[in-house]
Amino acid sequence: MESNGGEASEIIDEIEALKAQKSQLEDRISALESQFRETSIAEQLPPDTCNGTCPSISAVDAAVSRHGLPSDAIYRYSRHLLLPSFGVQGQSNLLRSSILVVGAGGLGSPALLYLAACGIGRIGVVDHDVVELNNMHRQIIHTEAYIGKSKVESAAAACRSVNSTVEVVEYREALRTSNALEIFSKYDLIIDATDNVPSRYMINDCCVVLGKALVSGAALGLEGQLTVYNYKGGPCYRCLFPTPPPMTACQRCADSGVLGVVPGVIGTLQALEAIKIASGVGEPLTGRMLIFDAFSGRIRVVKIRGRSPQCDVCGEQAAFTAEGFRDFDYEKFTQSSLSTAPPELNLIPEESRISCKEYEERVGNGEAHILIDVRPAHHFDIISLPNSLNIPLSSLESRLPEVSAALKEEEARKGVSGAHLYTVCRRGNDSQRAVQLLHKMGFSSAKDIVGGLTSWQKEVDPNFPAY
Repeated sequence: MESNGGEASEIIDEIEALKAQKSQLEDRISALESQFRETSIAEQLPPDTCNGTCPSISAVDAAVSRHGLPSDAIYRYSRHLLLPSFGVQGQSNLLRSSILVVGAGGLGSPALLYLAACGIGRIGVVDHDVVELNNMHRQIIHTEAYIGKSKVESAAAACRSVNSTVEVVEYREALRTSNALEIFSKYDLIIDATDNVPSRYMINDCCVVLGKALVSGAALGLEGQLTVYNYKGGPCYRCLFPTPPPMTACQRCADSGVLGVVPGVIGTLQALEAIKIASGVGEPLTGRMLIFDAFSGRIRVVKIRGRSPQCDVCGEQAAFTAEGFRDFDYEKFTQSSLSTAPPELNLIPEESRISCKEYEERVGNGEAHILIDVRPAHHFDIISLPNSLNIPLSSLESRLPEVSAALKEEEARKGVSGAHLYTVCRRGNDSQRAVQLLHKMGFSSAKDIVGGLTSWQKEVDPNFPAY
C-alpha cells in the first residue's frame, strides 16, 4: 500500500509540473499574438496618421487586440454585438466561417442575402441556371437587368453590393457527383436550396461522407418546411426517407406553383439556422422540423425520427464512401432527373400523336374534331386554345359520357361521321396519359398534341402566353 501511495504522489507532482509548463506556454502564446496584432495594425496605418500626437497602438486598438474586430466591423455589426447572447464571439465566429448555398432560386435568394449581410467570411453559391422573367416574383436576389444571365453571377453581384467585405465564390455549373465532394470540402456547412429529389439525396450523402451539417428547406404552393440534417448526432435525409417517393408524387414549383413569399420565409429561416450553427449561438433544428402553413399563418415545430442505425449512408453498418458516392446514380435511384427542365415523357406510340403544326393544319381545313384540354381548371383559366373542352385528367374517366356527347354533337354539326378526338395539356405529358385512358375505354382513335401548349407557343403562335 505504501508503494502505491508513493507512486501516486509522483504522478500528482508530474501533473502539477506539466500544468505549470502549460500555463507558461499559454502566457507566451498570448504575448506573441498581442505583439503580432499590434505590429500588423501599425504596418497598416499611413506614416503620417498620427503626426506624433497619437497615443500608443496598444491604447488605440486595445479592443481590436482583444477580439480582432476592426472599427468598421464593430460599427457594421454593432446590432449583433449588442446582443448579450451573441456578442463579439458570435460575430467573430461568423467572420471566420464558410457556407455553401446550393441553388440561387427562391430559397437561395433570401438565404444568400442574409448570409452576406451578417458577415459570413466566405460564401459559395452553386447554380447552372439563368435568370428568367418568371423567377422575379420569388427570387428576390435577381433583378430584371440579369434576365438571361447566370443566376450565380447575379446572386454574387447582389451579395457583394450588400457587403463588400465578404468573399463570394461562384460555381456556375450543375452540381454532380463528379464535383460535389471537391466543392463541399471547402465549406463548414451546406444549405440545400434546391427543389428536386435526386439533388436532395445527392447533397445529403455528400454531407454525410464529409461530415458536414446540412440545412435543408423546401417550399411548394402555400407550404414550407425546414430542418437540419447530419448535425451533432441528428439524422440525415436518408434516415427519414430511405426510399424515394414515386416520380408522380414529386412536384416542383414550375408545375404546381408557389406563392412568392413562401420560399422567402423558408430561405430566411435557412439562413438563420446556418447562422446559429456557424456562430455557435442558439439551438439549431436538428432532430426537429419546422412546418409553415402560409394559408393559415401557422408554424409548427415537430420532433422527427432520430438517426437510423440501419441507414444506408450514416447507419452503424454503413459503408458509403467517397468512391461509392461518385459512382452512385441518383437519377436511377430516384427515377427522376437532376435537370431543372420538366420531363418529356414518351408513353404512347407515334401514330397516336400529332404535332402542333399538324393540328393547326387540320383545324384550318375544317376537320370535324373535339379537343379535350386535360389540365386542371385553374390552369385552363389562365389560357386555352379556342373551342377546347376542359375535362381535367383526374376526372376524365368519370366524364367519358361528356366526351361521347361532344363527339356526336360535332358530327351532327359538320354532317359527318367519325369526328376526331385530340387531347392537350401544358407540356404533353398528361395528354398522353389521357390518350392511354381513352384507348382503354374504347376511344381508339384518340391522339395527343405533342409538347402541349408549350410547343404551341414555340411552334405556332409566339404571342400565345407561356406560363
